[in-house]
Amino acid sequence: MPEELALFPLGHTVLFPGVVLPLHVFEERYRELVRTLVAREDPQPRRFGVVAIRQGWEIGPDAVSALHAVGCAAELRRVSRYPDGRFDVVTVGSERFRLLSIDSSSKPYLVGQVEWLPAEGPDGGEADLLVAAVRTLFAEYAAAAAGLRTGDEARELTQELPRDPAALSYLVASSAILTLEDKQALLEAGTAAARLRAELRLLKRETTMVRRLRALPVPIAELQVTQSLS
Repeated sequence: MPEELALFPLGHTVLFPGVVLPLHVFEERYRELVRTLVAREDPQPRRFGVVAIRQGWEIGPDAVSALHAVGCAAELRRVSRYPDGRFDVVTVGSERFRLLSIDSSSKPYLVGQVEWLPAEGPDGGEADLLVAAVRTLFAEYAAAAAGLRTGDEARELTQELPRDPAALSYLVASSAILTLEDKQALLEAGTAAARLRAELRLLKRETTMVRRLRALPVPIAELQVTQSLS
């Protein structure tokens, strides 16, 4: 059954289940959203939908076209209010949803009719095999990005990564430096195995890029790199 969910569009962020997302809430319409959630007395989770804005769009009359079709619910975990009415909130991603329609007139903020995507069940042996490869490659990517040189440091990073396929796939998707389009595609992947397969390809690309940049005789901060979206 479709469910009504307040929406919080973001231009440069894709939220994944299990990932912490802090937000500074300053626009009045979203202050109203936070006040509404905090004032609720029922025991249901205080949550809203985080959905990415398509590149090149602004939220307005074309709100349905401006938002990606799949988002992630964010559960309020901590709320701090400033004297002037702004909020700092800490949220955690929970369930993914598909956006069916948008009501842009009944509330100050957007409200979506959403259907919840099913929880990801076991993918069989494939996901388990992919976990080992992604854990190793992500550790190499993280070590290269941090400028770590030794294999021991990369192996230590590997040991800290989760072994659950879904948890690992969401951690890698949220942590790797990827385009918004790449991250959105990972959120929309139907299974953990599909997400891990895509991450293997993306991590190979990104690790190669990081290593090449670090081999150049100028600081990375001085470079401007434009990536093709094709």
